[in-house]
Amino acid sequence: MDVLMLSRLQFAVATFFHFLLVPLTLGLSILIAIMETKYVRTGDEDYRRMAKFWGKIFLVNFAVGVVTGITLEFQFGTNWSRYSRYVGDIFGSLLAIEATLAFFLESTFLAVWALGWKRLSPRLHCVCIWLVAFASNLSALWILIANSWMQHPVGYTIRNGRAELSDFLAVVTQPFAIQEFIHTVSGAYILAGFVVMGISAYHLLRRQHLTFFTKSFRLALGFALIFSLVEVVQGHQHGAEVAKIQPTKLAALESIWDTQAGAPMWLFLIPDQAGERNLFEFGRIPKALSMLAYHSPQAVVKGLKDFPPADRPPVALTFFAFRLMVALGFLFILLTVVGWFKRKNLEASPGYLKLMLYAIPLPYIALEAGWMVAEVGRQPWIVYGLMRTSDAVSPIAASQVWPTLVGFILVYSLLGAVAFYLISKFAKQGPEPAPAGSSEGVVS
Repeated sequence: MDVLMLSRLQFAVATFFHFLLVPLTLGLSILIAIMETKYVRTGDEDYRRMAKFWGKIFLVNFAVGVVTGITLEFQFGTNWSRYSRYVGDIFGSLLAIEATLAFFLESTFLAVWALGWKRLSPRLHCVCIWLVAFASNLSALWILIANSWMQHPVGYTIRNGRAELSDFLAVVTQPFAIQEFIHTVSGAYILAGFVVMGISAYHLLRRQHLTFFTKSFRLALGFALIFSLVEVVQGHQHGAEVAKIQPTKLAALESIWDTQAGAPMWLFLIPDQAGERNLFEFGRIPKALSMLAYHSPQAVVKGLKDFPPADRPPVALTFFAFRLMVALGFLFILLTVVGWFKRKNLEASPGYLKLMLYAIPLPYIALEAGWMVAEVGRQPWIVYGLMRTSDAVSPIAASQVWPTLVGFILVYSLLGAVAFYLISKFAKQGPEPAPAGSSEGVVS
C-alpha cells in the first residue's frame, strides 16, 4: 500500500476509535445534568446517587476520549501537511476555537464537578455539570462546523495558492453545518440513552437496586425516544441537503447509475461498481428517491455515470453503511416505543430487558456507519470539489507510516481494553449504598 492509503487507514483507525467515545460523552453529560437537577429540585437521594454512579462511567469515557482525540490533530501535521498548508487558515481557526473555548471550559468544570461534591453547594455543583454538558456539545459544534466545511466549503477565497478565510459568518452558519450538528448529537443522545437503559436492564434482571435502576431506565428511555424520533425526521432533512450539495454522494447512497426523472428507490440491491450497474434489486418504490431528495416526484436525480469514474466514491461501502444506519435508526424508534408502554412495570418484562441489554452496541454501530457514509461518501475529495485526498497527503515515505499505523492499532487496542474493563467494572458494581431509611427496592 502507498503512503496515501496508509495515511487514510491510520486516520480512520484513530477517528473510528475516538468516535466510540465522543457520543457517550455528549449524551451522558446531559443525562447526568438532568439527574442532578432533579436531585436539587426534589431532594431525592436516588438522583444524587445516580449522578455519581453514571458520573464514574462518564469520567472514564471522557479521559480515554481526550487521549485519543489529541492524536487526531497531530496527524494533520504529520500525515496531511499539504492539506494543512492549503486550508489551515480556515480549518485551523475552527479547531483552535474548539480547544481554547470549549475544551478548556469542559475539562475545567468537569474537574470542579468531580472533586466538588462536598465542597460546593448542591445548586452550584449542579451548575458545574450543566457547564460541562454545554461545553461538551459546544466542542462538538466547532468540530462539526470544521467537518461540514470539508463537506461543503464556503466563505473562502483562493489567494497565493491557498484557501483563505473571507467570511467567518458564512462558515459557522451554513445550513449544512447546522444539519450535521443536529444529526450527530441526536445520534449521540440516543447512544447515551441506550447505554443507560442497557446497564439498568442488567441490574433489573438481577433484581438489584430496583428503585435506582428503574428511575435510571425511565429517564433514559424518554430521552432516547425523543431523539430517536428527532433523528429520523432530521435525517430526512439532512439527506435533502446532501442531495443538493453532494450529488455524487446521493447517487452512491442509492446506487443510482443512470440519470432519471422520477427516480425510484430500492429497499435492497447489490451494487457492481466495476460494471456500473446493480447485480440484484429488490423492493422498487416508484419515484421515492426524487420525492425524498428533492420533494418532487418528477425531480431529476443525477446518476453515477454522469460523473467521471475518478470523481465517484466507493459505492458498495457507502451504500451498505447508509442502509445499516437507516435500518438501525428505525429500530431505535421501535425499541423505545415498546419500552414506553412497558415503563411502568419493567420487572415484568425480562425479555425486553434482555433485548435492551444486548442492544447497547447498536447505537455505536449506527454512529460509525453514519461517519463512514459522511467520510467515504465524500471521496475522492478531502474538501469537496476543492482539494482531492491524494493531493493532501504529506510528502513522506510509506515506510514512515507503517510503524505508526501499527502503533496506533496496538495502543488503541490497549486503551480500549482498559476503558471497557473499567466501565464494565463500575457498571456491574452498581451505585453507592442507599442512605439509611431510604425507599430502595420500592419502585414508585
